[in-house]
Amino acid sequence: MDNEIQLISDGDGLAVIGHPTAVERFLVSEGLPSKDLGLQRLGSVLGIGAGALQAGSEIAANSGRWVQLTKESAQLVKKIGLMESKTPGVSHAMVGQPGSIKSWLQIAKGPGSVGPNPALLATAAAVMAQLAMQLAMNEITDYLVTIEEKVDDVLRGQKDAVLARMIGVGFVIEEAMTIRETRGRVDEVTWSKVQTAPATIAETQAYALRQLDALAEKLGGTTKLVDLAKAAKEAEAKGQEWLAVLARCFQLQDAIVVLELDRVLDASPGELDGHRLGLRAARKDRLELISRSTDRLMARMDAAAATANTKVLMYPAKAPAVVQSSNHVSRAIVDFHGRLGIGRVRKSSQARRWADAAKEVRDQALETGAAGVDAARCLGNETLDLARSVTGKLTSGIAERALRRRGDDEKG
Repeated sequence: MDNEIQLISDGDGLAVIGHPTAVERFLVSEGLPSKDLGLQRLGSVLGIGAGALQAGSEIAANSGRWVQLTKESAQLVKKIGLMESKTPGVSHAMVGQPGSIKSWLQIAKGPGSVGPNPALLATAAAVMAQLAMQLAMNEITDYLVTIEEKVDDVLRGQKDAVLARMIGVGFVIEEAMTIRETRGRVDEVTWSKVQTAPATIAETQAYALRQLDALAEKLGGTTKLVDLAKAAKEAEAKGQEWLAVLARCFQLQDAIVVLELDRVLDASPGELDGHRLGLRAARKDRLELISRSTDRLMARMDAAAATANTKVLMYPAKAPAVVQSSNHVSRAIVDFHGRLGIGRVRKSSQARRWADAAKEVRDQALETGAAGVDAARCLGNETLDLARSVTGKLTSGIAERALRRRGDDEKG
């Protein structure tokens, strides 16, 4: 029916599939920005098995749009109430706009309803994963431009063979992505060009993580401010470069995922869903690995800033410089996390001014002095009372002795 559309969600995005007019009307009514799902190019490869053939027919007869799940679109998914399907991690609903009713009503839900086509769900989920990866790749491209540090320039400045190999791998992957866009698929020849790329990228990623860990170790290996200032400056100078290398690694790994999903769809569509889930888990592991390393460096920078703030009186120039380097590196890491989808919130450290530290010391001295004055005053009062008591006793004794002498003289 022209008024019916299918909604499919994989937790990261929402696919809207149906008659082009109905899809457009739904998106406009909900105010959702979208991108072409690209289902048309997949109809030709879904020709194996009855389920796949049916999915291919559905794709050929309809169009699809992809909506990134944001706070607003997630609320829509919650409102409609998508149901979990037999495809792991994928939920589905059929909605319609019957007659002149303006709102979209759910028309297929519950045990008695006809379930969605499994092949269509698997294909849509794979395509949504590809679109999410491409969006992440664009974010990283913007990140590299924003920091005004072309990653290729950084890599070329290094003489290490590992980094040099990754430059070549990047060229090959970009070529394969161009062929994919032109042909609409990844054939065996195209895939053979990039099969060995993941190993090279993983090696480069491990190398960059070791460099960040080395910067963190230098910061944690000393409490001397002179050494901390030197280590913090090095982290500020080199940390951004290694973050750029990591960003490029992650970008190329996402590109490999896009190519790999197309290849599996072309060669083994029945294995598409399991492969998608495996790639998703592997991507999550990569994010956690990068997060641990960069968090460690940020924690060491924060600790260095805290140490510097306690020594600002002795080092009025170096201490603020350490805090400044800490904030620079931490801001770079937070920005990097945001581009890769790693959520972090951090407040910048405040450099302690020499005057503030001196004032605090002065205030402490005044407080100590006031306490000393009070103690001295108290001691003085006690001494005075004691002196008065002694004087009184002494005077009394002298008077008594004088009286005794006077009595003795009278007796004599």
